[in-house]
Amino acid sequence: MTRYEGVPELPDLIDAAEYDEHPDGGLIRLRISVTATGVEILGDGMRPEALEALLEALGPGEIQQMWCG
Repeated sequence: MTRYEGVPELPDLIDAAEYDEHPDGGLIRLRISVTATGVEILGDGMRPEALEALLEALGPGEIQQMWCG
């Protein structure tokens, strides 16, 4: 089971101006990096549930998430 951890800040991969270009809200961006401890996948999406489903399908033990208000 994937554990979610709330963090105060994560980099944005989607600019606010792009929301008008994707009125269906289907844009998801991923940045995959190899780090000293493994592989890091940073995701940003207009629909959080779609991004969460994608990341959970990869089988991580933990997903860090920034909740926006």
